[in-house]
Amino acid sequence: MLQRLVEVLVTGLVEHPDQVKITAVETPRAVTFEVRVADSDMGKVIGRRGRVARAIRTVVKAAAVKDGRRVMVEFMS
Repeated sequence: MLQRLVEVLVTGLVEHPDQVKITAVETPRAVTFEVRVADSDMGKVIGRRGRVARAIRTVVKAAAVKDGRRVMVEFMS
């Protein structure tokens, strides 16, 4: 569910949604989503001073409260 949320948020921002790849790395207490986008889309996902990236992380963390797990979102090109 959380991975789908990250996918919807990120693909709505980029010009090349077919190049968005999300990998979930899970541990018993945490999940890290590694988001890979095209180099040309990286600025759109991060935003000015990281505002868009911070907003995505905030939304995903709020959705993860139900699961009681720690969630991290990392952006890579």
